[in-house]
Amino acid sequence: MKSIWENYKTDAAYDELMYSEFQPRPVSQRLCQYLNTLKKTDFDQRKMAAELAIMEMGITFTVYSDEGNIDRAWPFDIIPRIIDVKEWQKIEQGLKQRLTALNCFISDVYANQEFIKAGKIPSETINSSKNFRPECVGMKPKHEVWANICGSDLVRDKDGVMYVLEDNLRVPSGVSYMLENRVITKRVFPELLQDINILPIDDYPTQLQDMLSSLAPHPVGKPQIVVLTPGIYNSAYFEHAYLAQQMGAQLVEGSDLVVKEDDCVYMKTIEGLEKIDVIYRRIDDDFLDPEVFRADSSLGVRGLMRAWKAGNVALANAPGAGVADDKVVYAYVPEMIRYFLNEEPILPNVPTYLCSIPEDMEYVLDNLAKLVVKPANESGGYGMLVGPHATAKEVAEFKKIIKANPRNYIGQPTLAISTAPTLCKGKLEPRHIDLRPFILQGEHTFVTAGGLTRVALKKGSLVVNSSQGGGSKDTWIINMEEN
Repeated sequence: MKSIWENYKTDAAYDELMYSEFQPRPVSQRLCQYLNTLKKTDFDQRKMAAELAIMEMGITFTVYSDEGNIDRAWPFDIIPRIIDVKEWQKIEQGLKQRLTALNCFISDVYANQEFIKAGKIPSETINSSKNFRPECVGMKPKHEVWANICGSDLVRDKDGVMYVLEDNLRVPSGVSYMLENRVITKRVFPELLQDINILPIDDYPTQLQDMLSSLAPHPVGKPQIVVLTPGIYNSAYFEHAYLAQQMGAQLVEGSDLVVKEDDCVYMKTIEGLEKIDVIYRRIDDDFLDPEVFRADSSLGVRGLMRAWKAGNVALANAPGAGVADDKVVYAYVPEMIRYFLNEEPILPNVPTYLCSIPEDMEYVLDNLAKLVVKPANESGGYGMLVGPHATAKEVAEFKKIIKANPRNYIGQPTLAISTAPTLCKGKLEPRHIDLRPFILQGEHTFVTAGGLTRVALKKGSLVVNSSQGGGSKDTWIINMEEN
């Protein structure tokens, strides 16, 4: 077995499984003991079994490139990431606290704006946000929850502390891959999962359905729920279809729905029109309703905003929720928790410098070579600068970009984010990882037991996004007391 761990180093960052070479953390001891019994050929066979399962199950994602849209098999590493249930319970509380405060903030933004009036955030930060929707002022979604599905990205620094890196409140994706990762792991290590008490995650579709049902505008026996997708060319289409199938909901495109004179939404069927109560939409605000937003959109439904405002259909997530899905607004979340909940944040933010503040911008410009600089509203790792990995030319160009639009950029220290053993060409090597748990909020709040662990498969890279060469791992929350 020594060859599989040969030259495995844990000194560059906090390692999720190992204290040091050959010294596993208590929570990962049984996994590491098991891995020590395997030969290199065993790893190769199990890796191949995982790849075959992914092909059989049709688990894909789409990469957008200059050459066109490319469907690729989901990149999966067979070595799981492990978290102790006692640590997870604190993380779960922190995620619930955070989403509750964010929803209070969004409600306030579209109502009295007391947070702004109290001087807690500049009004210009909200007014200049490309995701602030004046059309939503005065709306009150059911349970006063705007962001019903949230995917918050967590990273662990070398100090062992888990930080929130960002909150995804518009149309967060990845939960289907979290679920499928567990299915694949059960195929690859069936005997191992029987011996270790891992918290289950397969109740997510039921929890999602229950949450969406709680949003139904009018009391009905069983609300009619649909998943609204942009279509087969969207990078997350696999997930849209998967979740609809798991919930027993209809997967629809904009052309399948119509808003009638009564301001209700109907689905076209071969038997006629069927009234819809709840729409889990996977389309950005801009394309949701050509009557209100982009007039050239063919993805949405004309009149959908009218139906929503009339209280005849629920939309999850609600239009306008993206005002809090902004990396500038992110910096104010700890203060939101104190202001709206009168509590101290359980999960810390990464220290953040706002380029819209002159002294912060000066610091960022002077220290670009050692900071990570991100645009306020991009996703997928695009448009950012990782200073320590950038060339002098890239740093100089980024200075110009920041100066041209300071509001759109934040700076953060380059964290030595944690690593986990990853199978690379027959050997285990440390690769940087993050974690995206999913939080549901409607009548009640639910957090997945773990989440989607994304891994930077390129050696030394901090970019975990699948569109830029990243992969994923199964995430195990382990109750050691019951093992």
